[in-house]
Amino acid sequence: MGRIASLASSLGTDQTPIAIEIEHFIHIISGVAVFLGVTFFILAFILGYEPIEAVVFLIGIIVANVPEGLLATVTVCLTLTAKRMAKKNCLVKNLEAVETLGSTSTICSDKTGTLTQNRMTVAHVWYDMKILKGDTVPGKKDREFDLKEATCNALIRIATLCNRAVFLSGQSDKHVLSRNCQGDASESALLKAVEIAWADQGTTTVDVRSNHKKVAEIPFNSTNKYQVSVHEMPDENQHLLVMKGAPERILDRCSSILIEGEIKDMPEDSEYRTKFNTAYMQLGGMGERVLGFCHSFLDPERFPKGFAFDNDEVNFPLEGLTFVGLMAMIDPPRANVPEAVAKCKSAGIKVIMVTGDHPITAAAIAKNVGIISEDSNTVDDVAKNMGIPVEEVDPNQVNAAVVHGSKLKEMTAEDLDNLLVDHTEIVFARTSPQQKLIIVEAFQRAGQIVAVTGDGVNDSPALKKADIGIAMGIAGSDVSKEAADMILLDDNFASIVTGVEEGRLIFDNLKKSIAYTLTSNIPEISPFLFFIVLSIPLPLGTVCILFIDLGTDLWPAISLAYEKAESDIMTRQPRDPLKDRLVNERLISLSYGQIGMIQATAGFFYLLCDHGGERIPTLHTAWYS
Repeated sequence: MGRIASLASSLGTDQTPIAIEIEHFIHIISGVAVFLGVTFFILAFILGYEPIEAVVFLIGIIVANVPEGLLATVTVCLTLTAKRMAKKNCLVKNLEAVETLGSTSTICSDKTGTLTQNRMTVAHVWYDMKILKGDTVPGKKDREFDLKEATCNALIRIATLCNRAVFLSGQSDKHVLSRNCQGDASESALLKAVEIAWADQGTTTVDVRSNHKKVAEIPFNSTNKYQVSVHEMPDENQHLLVMKGAPERILDRCSSILIEGEIKDMPEDSEYRTKFNTAYMQLGGMGERVLGFCHSFLDPERFPKGFAFDNDEVNFPLEGLTFVGLMAMIDPPRANVPEAVAKCKSAGIKVIMVTGDHPITAAAIAKNVGIISEDSNTVDDVAKNMGIPVEEVDPNQVNAAVVHGSKLKEMTAEDLDNLLVDHTEIVFARTSPQQKLIIVEAFQRAGQIVAVTGDGVNDSPALKKADIGIAMGIAGSDVSKEAADMILLDDNFASIVTGVEEGRLIFDNLKKSIAYTLTSNIPEISPFLFFIVLSIPLPLGTVCILFIDLGTDLWPAISLAYEKAESDIMTRQPRDPLKDRLVNERLISLSYGQIGMIQATAGFFYLLCDHGGERIPTLHTAWYS
């Protein structure tokens, strides 16, 4: 926790894209205003005006150039958009983040709960070298595994004991699969599966847990990728150690395997390991999240009842265990995610999956939702199609990449930069939260504007580093919500796409508001210029200009925030922050050179018609006499 807090607090907060644009605009306007003001202040002295008149002239020019209502206009426009986004389940914490989302060119998204429904059910189990179905639909019995088999009994017992999830009270009338649980999605799915299995034996998970008192536990973390607990065996002077986690990590800690209730040795070259890999690939290829389970009966002489187990300085064995089996959970993609991903692609936005799941599972889900296109191939796909080892495939032949966290750890910054350039579709699997930060920094080095989703405490550095951090409103931790700029109230990826559309719309509407605001500058400056050059009486004073800028001009400028989106708003490429500026030459030309000139000409035309054109020039001296 200390390392994460230190990492998050050490990250500086960069300016948002809209802040950079407004600062750029202010520099231009300020430069023009001061230059014109000082120039004509000097000119006034040369033409023989009194110092006080020259100062008034200087102030008038500067006031006429600066759009005083811009601050109110921008703030109101951003607030109105934030209010609209809140109705669409995007809660914006930082107003400037509204436009940042519209400028986003890369979205780094979690898988579980964001792209998928976060409603896991145990679809398959693997033990005794066979894959069997589980119950996935309430009221329909599809389960093929039976607790009467010794290995299955051991597997279900591990999934029951090495599990922190519990059912919420008052749901006894509901089917087990429809009940709500307290705990994460994976453990809740396991709890429901084992509850159904124990019901056939006339018992419950609560009874099994009470009969096996927990005496020690090492919780799951993203580094170890396993969870361990130690329990007292009922009516025996012995302890049972149970472990679950990433299957490859669990298998590495096992030296034997349970087959039909008997413990068999499992050396490195064992056929059991080959069959395990085949089953793992098959289940992962179906897009299922797979967990491995193992146990060990501890020596009663070394670990008698009452032994003081230490979770910090671990004083019990975590290797040489007995592998029992696998349980695979299905978490279906959200229905509207494929359409949302397709919208992002048509808008020129890269969608990158960053997940802790196995690469096979991650790739399967990525293909389901469209992150990896149907016509794209990964290195594994090419190797499989050509019947050659993965090592022989040229990485440059493929445009989609699935990168394992261990491989990412070995990459240099240059290697990672090249990977992002060479591949348009990327999935990062088995990554740690710290690696998510590395991925964000790599995209930012490439000049991308990055949005990142996250829900855990460990995600806070990446959320803070990203151009816009997006936390999950339902599954997200308080720390991640604090670090983020925006919160998804429904944890749904499709809501991000809605936010992108609103962000692009606000940029377009701000352009219109600023263009409208700047059109009044020429009509406000020109009376001062004619006042000094042609000695025309000043028809528009400084106070009057302030009334126009902060009064009559303000409401039409704000009303432009209600403009509807253009039809092509989600088919354009993302805005290039170096070229596509909020205020550019075209906008200045339109506001100053065209509309401003027309307004100024119309004003003087009325003045000359009303007072007579031949009397106005040189009238200044007599006017004030």
